[in-house]
Amino acid sequence: MDLVEELRAFVATAQAGSFTGAAEQLGVSNRLTSKYVAELEARLGVRLFQRTTRRVGLSPAGADLFARAPALLDELDAMLAEVAEGSRGFSGLVRVSAPVTFGEIWVAGMLERFAATAPQLTVDLRLDDRFVDLASEGIDVAFRIGRSEMLSLKTRKFGVFQSLIVASPDYLARAGRPVSLADLARHECIVDTNRRRPRRWEFSPPGAQAPEPVDISGRYQVNSARAAVALAEHGLGLANVPRFALGDALATGRLVQVLADHRGESGPLSAIWLEGRALPHKVRALIDFAAEDLRKADIL
Repeated sequence: MDLVEELRAFVATAQAGSFTGAAEQLGVSNRLTSKYVAELEARLGVRLFQRTTRRVGLSPAGADLFARAPALLDELDAMLAEVAEGSRGFSGLVRVSAPVTFGEIWVAGMLERFAATAPQLTVDLRLDDRFVDLASEGIDVAFRIGRSEMLSLKTRKFGVFQSLIVASPDYLARAGRPVSLADLARHECIVDTNRRRPRRWEFSPPGAQAPEPVDISGRYQVNSARAAVALAEHGLGLANVPRFALGDALATGRLVQVLADHRGESGPLSAIWLEGRALPHKVRALIDFAAEDLRKADIL
């Protein structure tokens, strides 16, 4: 019997807690799953499960094997996929997560450019401003803005985003140009509720060692940096947005940066994936492509 199939049956049984659940996961019969596990136990000369009438639990030897077998199978699958893809190109599905604004501005176009080189590849892009659970939602790679505290994730940092305060020339002509952070209190400010503290902006004046907070207020609040840019272009107030959300608004003069000598809020832009699993060749290639594509885009 194939050792690999025996290991797959063992891992599926350990994950499901029963031969029936493992059989459903593998798409084979309950009897065949139980047979694979029994043959693996005979091969190793140890009992891998403690069986009861309702469940199977790992024995000490089974727990030791389960600690390493999933990663081994992932590595094997990745190696075989890499060899196959090397001859026929990338294929199958790659599922990607990204924040809404950044996903619309850059990730969607980047995926189009990457997929153009692999006609057999299917791309599933999920845009969501929350930090989605990669494991439960089956995400292969996520693009994240800001820091993640989860230790179960691996990270590749692409760069650092920077926030700017902008306004339309029309708004500044009416309301005046702020020259200090304290001036922001008397201005209409567009509130982005996606920020951790929507009504508190932090910027570092020249020479400051740490950011200084300032409380802001305004009639308009949105949950999109892109919407904040649009409102600012219509002269409705100051917007505090990442540079990547501005597009060509500064270059064309539709918006003007104010307090340009104050360093705005910043944070990492990264690709993340699950720790402890082999990264498929197509996902690794996508991450490499994204890093180069973002460098060329020059939007950070």
